[in-house]
Amino acid sequence: MSHERVSDEIVTKFFLNICRLRPQPRAHAATAALRCASLTTEHPHGDADTDYIPLTTGSVAEFYIEPMLPHFGDIDVMFYRSTQLAIQEGHPPPTQLPDEFQNYVYVYEIVDSHLPGYVYLELVYLLTECADDCTYSYFEYDHGMYLLNRYRIYQKKYCEWHGPAIRTDLTHLAILSTDAVYCVRCLSWPPQAAEWPTRHRNYDWPDSATVHRVVNNGCDVVGVAHRQCKHHEWMGKYQWRLSFSRAEVLLINSWMPAQQIVYHMLRVFVKTERLTDNGNDSEACALSNYHIKTLMLWACELKSSCFWNNDPNLTRICVELLHKLSVWLTYAQCQHYFINNCNLMDNFFGMEMITSQLKSIDEAWLSTWLVNNYIRKCSKLCPDNVSSLFSDVSTNLKLQNAVSAVVDWRLNTALKDAGRAFASAEFIISHIVSTCSLTVQSCICWTTELAKTGTTLPVYFTAVAFLHVAYKISRIGFTDELMDVLATIVGQFISTRRHPSQCSSELSLSKAAKLMKVVANSSRSTMQLIEIELSKAYLYRVLRCKDSDSSSIYSLANVYLAVLYYTTGQYQTAIDNCTLVTRSQDHSQCSSHVIQGELLPKIDDDIDNVLGLAVFYQYVRTAALNQRRTQHVSVFTTELFAHYLTIRCLLVTQILTNDDVPRFITYFCNTQLFIADVLAVKSAIHNFLCEPFTVYSSQQPTGRAS
Repeated sequence: MSHERVSDEIVTKFFLNICRLRPQPRAHAATAALRCASLTTEHPHGDADTDYIPLTTGSVAEFYIEPMLPHFGDIDVMFYRSTQLAIQEGHPPPTQLPDEFQNYVYVYEIVDSHLPGYVYLELVYLLTECADDCTYSYFEYDHGMYLLNRYRIYQKKYCEWHGPAIRTDLTHLAILSTDAVYCVRCLSWPPQAAEWPTRHRNYDWPDSATVHRVVNNGCDVVGVAHRQCKHHEWMGKYQWRLSFSRAEVLLINSWMPAQQIVYHMLRVFVKTERLTDNGNDSEACALSNYHIKTLMLWACELKSSCFWNNDPNLTRICVELLHKLSVWLTYAQCQHYFINNCNLMDNFFGMEMITSQLKSIDEAWLSTWLVNNYIRKCSKLCPDNVSSLFSDVSTNLKLQNAVSAVVDWRLNTALKDAGRAFASAEFIISHIVSTCSLTVQSCICWTTELAKTGTTLPVYFTAVAFLHVAYKISRIGFTDELMDVLATIVGQFISTRRHPSQCSSELSLSKAAKLMKVVANSSRSTMQLIEIELSKAYLYRVLRCKDSDSSSIYSLANVYLAVLYYTTGQYQTAIDNCTLVTRSQDHSQCSSHVIQGELLPKIDDDIDNVLGLAVFYQYVRTAALNQRRTQHVSVFTTELFAHYLTIRCLLVTQILTNDDVPRFITYFCNTQLFIADVLAVKSAIHNFLCEPFTVYSSQQPTGRAS
């Protein structure tokens, strides 16, 4: 076997063995979450109602392999305003938006420039949300107002401009710096890339499910002008670029491990050989990492899985792709992966030397290069007894032994490295949470970003966040903001949209109902007790609202509170809340809100049986009897249920009097009823007194089941 062939195998086995796969704690992922969370706490100058919505992009989000040598130098984050949205030219304004957007949104139309992939953003609409149905109406602007591509900020400590990005130097915390790029969100797939989802693919990559996810994610528009237009007086200020970062993260995460490793190897090679640009605008002819990414995306689509997996020779694959890159350079032609008529090498001059260098590369040369420039660097991370083996690799056997020693050390230190990464992530999370107060937005961001790293760090963040909230409560009390933060921590994301015109009691009631539904479907645990207490807090917030004097909302909140107190064994408090409902003088408006059976935790077997029978009743009516579906089948009348729960509490506390049940029956006889009410009363009378229902009724019920 030739020396060259052995070197290929050594290099391939080395990369396949040293590139770990997720999940494991990653300190740089925690850094990305930190930067995203910190962005959510910032606001544009003079606009406290506008939030920043961040997203981790770049290598941290794309790679799921963990090479032995670092494969990126900083953290990339994109962020957009919650009050700005881009739509395709000629499209009507949207009537509904995700919760991350505010109740007023400026809408910009994407207008093509003379350069493919570069556009302008023209202000066309102002959307305002209607509180009643959460849809948006619009006001149309006159044409001619365009959005500047340069995001203006006041210089902050540790921040500086780096191209279109705001670089934050975090080395004082011993963590990677971050580049945050301002963009405008577009929820739809751009027509400039309309051919991409439907074009023919011989090898089914990406598959239809991935294509669907990519298209549904839409795109973004980044504030940067084409290099030919940067110094133009108008285009340099107003030109933007379509960004497919969301799509690229999804696609690269769908690659096989071998494909991600090859991508890493190519990036290391072109960077080490100084073939990529250094961020200097004058280097118009230099390659960029985006060219390497484009090369890989096309290769993954145009090559079969056998090319990557059948007896893989990673060096051979890299050589073939570098030769392909040399052809692109020769003809100055690199087709954008998403946009058909966009050439990423439209003006490449002076590239003859790089082209010649790439053409001359063969497997033997690249294998030797990788041993000398990558594997030797890895050996220097090992103890002396391992790194010293590379002082003599004059034979294949010696080289194999040296490389194997590095691989063994890497595999044996996996647990220690994970521990160090977790400790570093612990420091980042605890330090930032303790120094920067949590908000709903930052909690959502922490939770979303850390979930990408596995299960360990999200659990740790939850623990730290609970301690933070407990500390804040001890200092300033249980404020409305802390209430929302706590709800977010327990997994019930609270909408960050602001509704100044919508009644606050309705909002609080909906949040309480959402939590109660979780309580009803979970078993008894510490988390359930927290959710119960949080539900109570939201219901008390309902009663504090100015519009809570509405009989229906007032009664419903008190009955739900009584249910929760009954669940935790506080029977007298439950009776007190029920009494506030049953003694109310006006129930004329109470039918607008009813007790929803799906929100009730375990009360007793009677209620469970009633809800089961109600569902069966509905099935019989709709399926067997072919009748129209009844909407109010698993609901109870608020006041009647308050009477029922009062008797249940009195029975448990053994203070039921002879007058309580007749009073309950009298109310029942004069109330418009739901089917669940009828079943509940029948069951209650039978089980409470163990005698026929009619004995305690001096008259036949006049109530009619709905």
